[in-house]
Amino acid sequence: MDPVTTLDLHWDGQPRCVASALLASGGHYSIVDPGPASTLPALRNRLAEFGLTLQTLEAVLLTHIHLDHAGATGAIVRENPRLPVYVHKAGAPHLIDPTRLLASAGRLWSGDINRLFGDTLPVPAQNLRILGGGESFTIGARQIAVEYTPGHAAHHVSFFDQTEGIAFVGDTAGVRISNQPYIMPATPPPEVDLAQWEQSLTTILKRNPRKLFLTHFGFAENPEKHIEIFRERLRAWNSSAEEILRDIPDNSNAQAAFIAVARREISQYVPAEEVEQYAFAAGVNFSFLGLARHIRAKPPA
Repeated sequence: MDPVTTLDLHWDGQPRCVASALLASGGHYSIVDPGPASTLPALRNRLAEFGLTLQTLEAVLLTHIHLDHAGATGAIVRENPRLPVYVHKAGAPHLIDPTRLLASAGRLWSGDINRLFGDTLPVPAQNLRILGGGESFTIGARQIAVEYTPGHAAHHVSFFDQTEGIAFVGDTAGVRISNQPYIMPATPPPEVDLAQWEQSLTTILKRNPRKLFLTHFGFAENPEKHIEIFRERLRAWNSSAEEILRDIPDNSNAQAAFIAVARREISQYVPAEEVEQYAFAAGVNFSFLGLARHIRAKPPA
């Protein structure tokens, strides 16, 4: 088994959409971002391919608490009650009581929330290991460092495997399917903050990782170049949203215009049959809403 293995969770039946990272170190196993509860059967199957079960795991590391990354955590802890869960302090209360988290997701996904995310169970407080950024801990012989990396979400952290030189960056470095050329932002409401996001990208680069691991989807090579491209695209998407909002006052029509622009851009880089995969993985329809909220919250120049 490789020290870090990509586990494809086939979210909503789609391959290469949501990935968990399985970390192995001298017979010790942990997982980064276990995915939504709806993909728990797929997670069990992927673990079984290596002779592992949920009870085998010794830690769950959450980059952030959005349901596509963390929704299965409560169910996993129910089966493995001694399992420690590493999470940022701002996300911890919403794992203990996911009511507000589910309400927020419900406003976006509406009637699809149960099908897409399954039954999100609470995580007992005693299982949580609270992070603020700057911590380090060990799993087996593996040293893991933590940095606070908000921008996509206020409760986002990144984990740095000091041994392998891999940074587990959740959504902070965008969506890139299996190291393909196109890198796109995921900017859902309500906590997008581009100034914080810029600083978080700098924080990641200061760690000088050898590779990035993206929940959507898999390893990205050449982190410095990846982040350079991603910075430019994040700024460009924000400028595009600003321009559309100036020209189209109606929010629904503005959203439709932004989605059309984004899809045209995606189609320039990836095969036609994969455009929808990118759009779904990044939630491009919600990305406009997050950018619009960020733009409207800024004080006038």
